[in-house]
Amino acid sequence: MKSIRLLTFFSSTLLSFSALTFAGDWPQWRGPNFNGSSGEESLPTLWSKTENVAWALDMPGPSAATPVIWGDHVFISSGDDRNKTMQAFCIDRKSGKVLWQHQTGVGYRRDNNSTYSSPSPVTDGKLVVFFYGNGDLLAYDFSGKQLWMRNLEKDYGEFTFQWTFSSSPLLYGGKLYIQVLRRDVPVHGRGRKDGPNESYLLAMDPATGTTLWQQMRPSKAVAESLEAFTTPMPFEFMGRKELLIAGGDDLTGHDPETGKELWRWGTWNPTRIGHWRLVPSPVAGDGIILGCAPKGDPIYAIKSGGSGTLDDSALAWKSEAKSALSSDVPSPLFYKGDFFILGDSRFALSRVDPRTGKAKWTTPLTIRSKLESSPTGADGKIYFMHFSGDVEVVDAEQGKILNTVSMGEPGDNMTRSSIAIAHGQLFIRTNSKLFCIGKN
Repeated sequence: MKSIRLLTFFSSTLLSFSALTFAGDWPQWRGPNFNGSSGEESLPTLWSKTENVAWALDMPGPSAATPVIWGDHVFISSGDDRNKTMQAFCIDRKSGKVLWQHQTGVGYRRDNNSTYSSPSPVTDGKLVVFFYGNGDLLAYDFSGKQLWMRNLEKDYGEFTFQWTFSSSPLLYGGKLYIQVLRRDVPVHGRGRKDGPNESYLLAMDPATGTTLWQQMRPSKAVAESLEAFTTPMPFEFMGRKELLIAGGDDLTGHDPETGKELWRWGTWNPTRIGHWRLVPSPVAGDGIILGCAPKGDPIYAIKSGGSGTLDDSALAWKSEAKSALSSDVPSPLFYKGDFFILGDSRFALSRVDPRTGKAKWTTPLTIRSKLESSPTGADGKIYFMHFSGDVEVVDAEQGKILNTVSMGEPGDNMTRSSIAIAHGQLFIRTNSKLFCIGKN
């Protein structure tokens, strides 16, 4: 009996230690819960570029990538503006010292709006994967040793996009996933001319980079509406695990083990408008899946658990067109049992009931600079950043703006990175710096 009690004690202790080991990390773009939220507490509300700053590190160029954090390791992608290369960084979370840095490829951008370094890295605590808009995909261990490298354009054809492609990789259930939802014909001279340029969901072994399966994702969309800059998001409902994908005029759910399509909904573009590229990734909570139509159009709430091709009976609600409940670029946040929608065309943040779609509050933003970063929620607060590098902090309960902080430099524009939260600190990536805000 005593040995059983000891075994139980040690097992409980091991479980507690394991929970503590993983607590507080931000392993991928939308955080530990895949919805932009964290259980972190005692986060900063007041700071500046010089006050309540643990450290600040100069970056060699702008990037829309969000930093990811595991323990005392911070990983971030960046472009090098002077040398026109892509870079992968590992930074010590406590000191801000660069532990290692690798040039991952030569080349910088295809247009003036973004660079190849827009996708965020992803980690599982054993390795870290970096992905770039030119197709380069690389994995390193925590010491900086390269484990493998491949290029998806070389393997599966050029990325046929109007702008520079970006979709962040996902680690989930022991697999590495990347989606490429692209135009079916060449654009700007890119893409194969002797056959279709197919869209797909790819699953790989993260330890080796070997393809496990490739699931094609057909679409009836046309022209730019075939293009998506979204990231696949895992979701579980009533015991069924699935990957949510938005793009090509449709939302789909896929089996994470095989890639098989479980359901599809897409009645929001019946006339097949050709400029409906999708940027916001899907988000799910309380049995509801949100899809954001672009360019000021509504948000659609789909009831979970569907199978096959769904019609509008699958909708729980949709917002009014051209209202504050619309998002062209920022992905919504699910936090405290509600959705938080950053209306980038109306400069407003709304807290929305998942089941009814009714706003509990809508707060006009203090700053009128354009924004494309996605909101992050923790400690009863919502954090997000404008193109100008200005950060707003909003009380999640009442919608009151608690603070606005200028983190950018004069003349900054197109600052896109979302704010990461880990170990009681905020990680803010501007065009020229990475800040760690809060005490070590």
